[in-house]
Amino acid sequence: MTTAPPAATPRALPALLVPSPTSSPRPQAPGLPPVRRTPLVVSGLLATALTAYVWSVHGAKPGVLLLLGLGLGVALFHSRFGFTSAWRQFIAVGNGAGLRAHTLLLGTTATLFALIIGTSTGLFGAQPAPSAGPIGAGLAVGSVLFAVGMQLGGACASGTLFAVGSGQTSVLLTLGGFIGGATLAAWQFDLWKDLPAWEPVILSDHIGWFGSWAVTIAALLLVVLATRLVQARRNPPPLGAVPSARTAAVRAIRGSWPLAAGALALALLGAGVLLVSGGAWGITSAFSLWGSELVGALGGHPENWAWWKQPGNADALAGPVLADKNSLTDIGIMIGAGMAAALGGTWALHRGIPWRTAVASALGGVLMGIGARLAGGCNIGAYLAGIASGSLSGWMWGLFALAGTWLGLKLRPLFGLGNPKPGDGVC
Repeated sequence: MTTAPPAATPRALPALLVPSPTSSPRPQAPGLPPVRRTPLVVSGLLATALTAYVWSVHGAKPGVLLLLGLGLGVALFHSRFGFTSAWRQFIAVGNGAGLRAHTLLLGTTATLFALIIGTSTGLFGAQPAPSAGPIGAGLAVGSVLFAVGMQLGGACASGTLFAVGSGQTSVLLTLGGFIGGATLAAWQFDLWKDLPAWEPVILSDHIGWFGSWAVTIAALLLVVLATRLVQARRNPPPLGAVPSARTAAVRAIRGSWPLAAGALALALLGAGVLLVSGGAWGITSAFSLWGSELVGALGGHPENWAWWKQPGNADALAGPVLADKNSLTDIGIMIGAGMAAALGGTWALHRGIPWRTAVASALGGVLMGIGARLAGGCNIGAYLAGIASGSLSGWMWGLFALAGTWLGLKLRPLFGLGNPKPGDGVC
């Protein structure tokens, strides 16, 4: 008598591809409300007119940067790609889905940066260069302050822009505080410019671009593993669902996109900024410029500040705002997010903001503005661009930002702001 061999069992998915556990299934996304026609027409006309003006007055390069900014705004809104919420969910309840989306964005951007910078490929005569900052007290203090500000203000640098574009009035206060804080830090540059620091460390200078890329990808895989282990231990509530369409074709136009799709779109558009301008996508230097321009319009003399006497900064202050790289992408993000929110039917002005929320929004913006200047950038210019460039400063920014997030969560209840709880239905 012969025995039949045991039936083959299906091969298990690789551990990194198995969904991380949550305390309950993610709720079904509600349907999309109707298109908001008036905001859509206004934002569409504004995008068209501004692009035509920039292209005709300042040339093709600024025009392309504005278009890239519009695309970034669309991608940020449709995917609701968050940095503030991702860190808050991980620290508060252990849900690492947002941080794992960060690793996809960082890894894809690092791959594209290695190809572009490693081969010296640029458009419009641009010479692409990595982003890196000194490692010292300014980085540590600035990134902690920035993270505290994110949790109080309700958004990061990119999140502030796309939230303002989609009509969130409370975040408009965050943007005002952000501009004020960044301008204040530029005005008082002499007070903090000599903080102790080591020179920037860029991996490609020591192990080449392939080695830098390989180390970065390996480190990001460790982050993925760590977040999965934490999530398995803490079994957090799932992420909330945002309004969405039932078919993929409609979702592509009206939202919402999966976080992974948003990460890939942002990486491609960010690489486009590097190709066109030679520098990585950034946000907060434009806030210092806008605030300083306002000071000048009111009779002040920002051109006498030490910050604006720096070689690169002096050129930005002397030139038109609509020729400044970060100003163009920032403005594009707000308009692009407005179009996306109107198409998705969710564009709305929020009224009746509680006074404590208003104070937290403004204070959070001020802290982010100061923190970004001290740390040499924000979650985009320092964290995303730094890690993608193989810079140690980018990793240090992220670690200090996690610490600042913990502190920010402790402060949120003082302003009537809630934190995710393990027993919540969604976080």
